[in-house]
Amino acid sequence: MPAAVVTGWRTVRWWFRGVLGADAYERYLAHHDRSGHDHPPMGEREFWRARIDHQERNPQGRCC
Repeated sequence: MPAAVVTGWRTVRWWFRGVLGADAYERYLAHHDRSGHDHPPMGEREFWRARIDHQERNPQGRCC
């Protein structure tokens, strides 16, 4: 039973992180590694600043 609870919790956590976009930096790093860029990836702080700036310049349908 405890293993099922832990697995369930991890699944719920994974789903919420995806819905909220909290896993965006990890997905960016994975994409950067797969794409074979010749420059290092952005730091996490730089990534979030660039993401927010992009969203502000290019607003899309959002609830708020």
